[in-house]
Amino acid sequence: MTETVTEASSGHPIEWPAPTSQRAWPSISVVMPVLNESRHLAESVGEILAQHYLGELELIIALGPSRDDTDRVARELAASDSRVKLVRNPTGKTPAGLNVGVLAASHEIVARVDGHGILLPGYLERAVCLLESTGAANVGGLMLAVGVTGFEQAVAQAYRSPVGLGGGSFHVGGVEGPADSVYLGVFRREVLQRLGGFNEHYQRAQDWELNHRIRQAGELVWFSPDLAVTYRPRSSWVELARQFYATGRWRREVIRQYPDTICARYLAPPLVVCAILLGAAAGLAAATVGVPALLWGWLAPVAYGLGVLGASVLQSRDLGWRARAWFPAVLATIHLSWGAGFLFGRRPGGRGR
Repeated sequence: MTETVTEASSGHPIEWPAPTSQRAWPSISVVMPVLNESRHLAESVGEILAQHYLGELELIIALGPSRDDTDRVARELAASDSRVKLVRNPTGKTPAGLNVGVLAASHEIVARVDGHGILLPGYLERAVCLLESTGAANVGGLMLAVGVTGFEQAVAQAYRSPVGLGGGSFHVGGVEGPADSVYLGVFRREVLQRLGGFNEHYQRAQDWELNHRIRQAGELVWFSPDLAVTYRPRSSWVELARQFYATGRWRREVIRQYPDTICARYLAPPLVVCAILLGAAAGLAAATVGVPALLWGWLAPVAYGLGVLGASVLQSRDLGWRARAWFPAVLATIHLSWGAGFLFGRRPGGRGR
């Protein structure tokens, strides 16, 4: 027996299973790879264990070689709750930790959660309902970026903005339905095993790459805005620049392996970096060789700077003054670090670009 519920965020009826007292819920293994996550780990684990899910639940934490107190915090959490299991991930790489966790999982549904992700109430129950009602191999939703400091709030707003990370539904929201990729994900374990799990070559973008293989295998990836996970953004400018330099580098690797996935959104940051570098070089050459026409080269960096300032005014209106002050620098850092990583980052496992 099912009941029809209309979800406000999706605007159309969804067939949810009968009330919890009238059904048996499948067991879930939550897999969490962690590295240097002592700041957020206890909160993240606490929210997972506090999910009001009536089926059996286990949490497998794959411990990388952290340099902070992550291992101590994890041991204390495991000692306080028998549902928490610890496994080792010697490489510390995210896809390796995910695969180690999946191998240790006892159940047929596997949910991925990161060490700084916070599940909203009802997340696991809704995910299971969607797996059953859609027949999808993976369901997921929004990366709900939330910052504390002014800088973090600016980063979170850039994540959610079309002028920041672009128009992906798991960043900016969208209508429920089939998707190319989703944030994190709740999987059928059988599909993970059949496709060989996460590709450990991809230190970044391994979720996108796996979802691409899932769709190539004829399976369904399903997005729902009702499935949201709170994400804690980077807390310093240096960390943000490093993150997006690596993101651009790995996006180029994805396009190299899957050239049919290339699109304007992925090419925009490297094209901006090229325009700025060429324009600045032309402008400097004008002063050196005395060719006035080359002064037009400054148009590219100036136009980009004005564009960032204009977009910042529009996109940061709801932020506090500290976050508004940071927003132009955050936006430019995301664009230019991503583009520089795409253009100049060393090819993973290789000696050249």
